[in-house]
Amino acid sequence: MNVPIDFRKISLRIETGQDEPFGFELYASTRKEELDAWGWPAEMRNAFLQMQFKAHEGCRRAFPQADFLVVQLDGRDIGRMIVDRTETEFRLVDIALLPECRNAGVGTALLRTLLAEAATAGKPLRLTVRKGNRAARLYHRLGFVKASETEMDDEMECRISLAPAPH
Repeated sequence: MNVPIDFRKISLRIETGQDEPFGFELYASTRKEELDAWGWPAEMRNAFLQMQFKAHEGCRRAFPQADFLVVQLDGRDIGRMIVDRTETEFRLVDIALLPECRNAGVGTALLRTLLAEAATAGKPLRLTVRKGNRAARLYHRLGFVKASETEMDDEMECRISLAPAPH
């Protein structure tokens, strides 16, 4: 964004069925660089994105208790965050922001808030990130470490303990 962000104007709301068009637009924006490199024609690109978006929505079945949230800035939809809170962990299933809202501190603010909540609950915050994804730098900066990996993804976690206040 060209103007400084007033972080007090960031809010979250529960995602509804009405948000599907925005969800698709957001998902497509996260794949733009990759698809540009492939050089596919528009109709092939759109068909691929539609198929992948439907598959991506499968996380509703995989995480039925998760909070599916729309990130808003001053009432405008700018992103999505899916958080699954279980007895043993907090899991950031997905986080995505529109291109014009990336690298402006919004993701950092959201993650710091979630990290504080996890620390208060005494649980680690875990996530999976695709190898080579630029977001991994943000996660490292916030204290996440690689816990395990597959050929394509890194499993990361952050454990912040709230030390008792000095007397």
